[in-house]
Amino acid sequence: MTEENIRNIKESVFREKKIANEFALLVASLENADSEQEKKMINSQLEKLKISLRNANSELLRNLEETGMTAPLTRSQPEASKIASKPEKIAIKSKVKSEDNLPELDKEVLKRLRKKKGKKIVEKKEKTKNKYFEIASNLFSNTAKSLIKQKRFKKLGEDLIKSNLDYNLISYISVMLLNIAVALAIAFFLFIFLLFFNLSPTLPIISRATGSIGIRFLETFWLLLVAPGATFIFMYFYPSLEKKSIEGKIEAELPFAVIHMSAISGSMIDPTKIFSIISSTKEYPHLEKEFNKLMNEINIYGYDLVTALKESALNSPSQKLAELFNGLATTITSGGNMYEFFEKRAQSLLFDYRLDREKSTKTAETFMDIYISVVIAAPMILMLLLMMMKISGLGVSLSTSTITLLVVGGVSLINVLFLVFLQIKQQSTGG
Repeated sequence: MTEENIRNIKESVFREKKIANEFALLVASLENADSEQEKKMINSQLEKLKISLRNANSELLRNLEETGMTAPLTRSQPEASKIASKPEKIAIKSKVKSEDNLPELDKEVLKRLRKKKGKKIVEKKEKTKNKYFEIASNLFSNTAKSLIKQKRFKKLGEDLIKSNLDYNLISYISVMLLNIAVALAIAFFLFIFLLFFNLSPTLPIISRATGSIGIRFLETFWLLLVAPGATFIFMYFYPSLEKKSIEGKIEAELPFAVIHMSAISGSMIDPTKIFSIISSTKEYPHLEKEFNKLMNEINIYGYDLVTALKESALNSPSQKLAELFNGLATTITSGGNMYEFFEKRAQSLLFDYRLDREKSTKTAETFMDIYISVVIAAPMILMLLLMMMKISGLGVSLSTSTITLLVVGGVSLINVLFLVFLQIKQQSTGG
């Protein structure tokens, strides 16, 4: 009897116990199944478990034969043995010091450890009512409902669902209308102020306006149009921008999550448990929200898995995640092998992920070249030109302090714009 045979026997027994437990779970699921499609899927998994159980049993018998444990035992007359007296109690001295003999520092450490052990971390999420949203709903909810009935914000509603924002379409449109009203009020006060006063970068900063009021009306009237217009454009396209940001983050997590799902599906587990296991790992925060929505479709709304997958695919912010849901629904409907599906999809997603990383690297190199040429080389050339123009007296003659201020201000502004652009680019790619 070798150690390798004993190890193989243990593994075979463990595998049979695992298959038996999964078999019991599937039988219980078969009794509670509602649709024929779900029963068909469970029966196909039961057949695969039977085959796996037969293979494991054959392997166990083969290992037992090799070790000689199945050979008949020879009868032998047991020898008479004396009844042993009571065993002597052996006193074992503990090497651990009592708490009284510990140093003060160790006592403090023990106290802190006991406090930490007694504490349980409980996450509480309390949603407080926002007065601003309440005011918006009270003032503009009826207007928002009428606009929704006219189907003018259908695209906004789809983006709002896919962006995972905690607002329904009525409340979001109400807030948008209130923001437009606030922007219009601020623009109106600025318009009235600029009709009668001037703003200057030098002292006095505020001075009374001179000239015709009609000309000043034409010069400042654009505020009444630009402020509410810019507010509307920002509020309308914000869910779309948020959806693109979430899409990039989901697609950055998806290849590794599918590899994880492929490993889980190899144990012939219930498909719905795959998504709950991935969510419980807390390793994929953005995918976790999508998987939780999928589980809510099943557990709360009562949909079967295939219908829930198709509904989640329609509302998913990521096209690749939607393709994964639709492909999984097709695989379950046709009785395909989920392990092979996840494995092949993981390979394709990982390949796309590597291509995206290469593109991001090349894009970063391009941005670095642009940054060097625009922020480092261009200001130096501009400063030399301005100094030459000042010395020669050509063009606009500026003082040295003015040239320094222009160059430093220009470089600072370009740096800020460049950082904002990189941040937006990074969020859109999920980096």
